[in-house]
Amino acid sequence: MSNDKSNRKPFFRITLFLVCAIVMFLALNTLYSFTNTLQRLDVVESERDQWQRPSDVLRALDLQDGNTVVDLGSGAGYFALKLSPAVGKRGQVLAVDLRKLSLFFLWTRALLRGDHNLDVILGAADDPRLPTGSVNAVLICNTYHEFSTPERMLNHVFQSLRPGGRLVVVDRAPRAVEGEQAHEVSLPVVESELRRNGFEIVSRDGQFIDRPGDLWWLVIARKPNSNQ
Repeated sequence: MSNDKSNRKPFFRITLFLVCAIVMFLALNTLYSFTNTLQRLDVVESERDQWQRPSDVLRALDLQDGNTVVDLGSGAGYFALKLSPAVGKRGQVLAVDLRKLSLFFLWTRALLRGDHNLDVILGAADDPRLPTGSVNAVLICNTYHEFSTPERMLNHVFQSLRPGGRLVVVDRAPRAVEGEQAHEVSLPVVESELRRNGFEIVSRDGQFIDRPGDLWWLVIARKPNSNQ
């Protein structure tokens, strides 16, 4: 009986060692992949800075220190991380997306940078789950064309804004490519939907970004003041 127990000990130790080695390998591989993704995001966003005109987008939002701003369709945080210093420590950035993994990367990046004024929100396809009447500005960049129910989304955005609050929408203009399904939305269509949902158009730029085969527009709208 004692011999059986003594024979089992080496087998148990070897098995435990192999399990620990596999777990450690998987953990290191996951950490490597995670770190590599963070580095790739920095590279991609640095390249995006060259053509996206982020400073002009932020200027369009007209942010002040202490404001609450929403990045609707934040992804891994290209604009959300730029909005954080723009509103200061007393301000708040609400980053909304449907993808949990993107929000996880954004949360991690904000934590590493010390951006404690940034909160992530897991939205729904027809509801960004924003607080009512407390937002100063909302940015929707390269996301509007993804809305399955733009009227509902705009209604939620309208309700979240303070009177006089701004909405800035930036997106690609439709491209006439034969045989391909359009994955863009036109400026006139969006303007019409904005007006229909109570917004006033402040300004528009139909050629905000004009690259070969890649045209982007920008529109600034606002929620009317209550005394109007």
